[in-house]
Amino acid sequence: MSAQHITVEHDGAVAVLTFNRPAVLNAFNNELMRETLDAVAALNASGTTRAIVVRGAGRAFSAGFDLKAGGDRVMEDVSDWERQMKLQFDFIMQFWHSPKPTVAVAHGFCLAGAFELMLACDVTVAAEGTRFGEPEVRFGTGIVAMLLPWITGPKQAKELLLTGDDRIDAADALRMGIVNHVVPADQAFDKGMAIARTMAKAAERSVRMTKRAINAQYEAMGLSGALSTALDMDVLLNAGSSPEKREFARIRKEQGVKAALAWRDARFK
Repeated sequence: MSAQHITVEHDGAVAVLTFNRPAVLNAFNNELMRETLDAVAALNASGTTRAIVVRGAGRAFSAGFDLKAGGDRVMEDVSDWERQMKLQFDFIMQFWHSPKPTVAVAHGFCLAGAFELMLACDVTVAAEGTRFGEPEVRFGTGIVAMLLPWITGPKQAKELLLTGDDRIDAADALRMGIVNHVVPADQAFDKGMAIARTMAKAAERSVRMTKRAINAQYEAMGLSGALSTALDMDVLLNAGSSPEKREFARIRKEQGVKAALAWRDARFK
């Protein structure tokens, strides 16, 4: 497979998948998402890969879905939004559904869609100073994979998602149970690799079946149905309009993404 926006390296039985668009903080465009889906499918089918570590190149894990690419994309009706949201949803949830254990190593920024992808991984190691959050409600869009209420408590999930807070620090993320470990930045990747190697050394069938059993608990509580309903709502939200969404889109088109983000954030200072 030839990939331009990700890299996949192997360290024994551990595969390291790196988002590799550092100039745009590893923002997820459609090409990166499709490359990742292909790569993870290949790793899932591999008889030698027994754990997957996910990280970002440069200054961030990822700032989330690519807003510039989203602004340039022609979306004429609800069916266009359904296809786009389904791609994003599958991109996130492949890490939850992978039969291999998945470990996210977050640093810098881990926001919006990237935050959801991090939640979908089985274990997360965060570098000190990492900034987490979901700012979608601040500019008129919504959550693609509504995992947060399943990972932390409803009070914490509602406060974070209904305010659009995107300045959650690593210590607060640890307190909320969003991440497993917070370590100095220069130790984060090594910590993630150590966890992945330990999983890879365990009995493969036991690890695979135990992950399936844990996920089955969430299925019994209605996870898939709840996520599907939330995705349907997100499609309608994105296909519709609001004053905030229109103004954000106007500024993004006329002045660029940075100006649109500055307008968004200035309203909450």
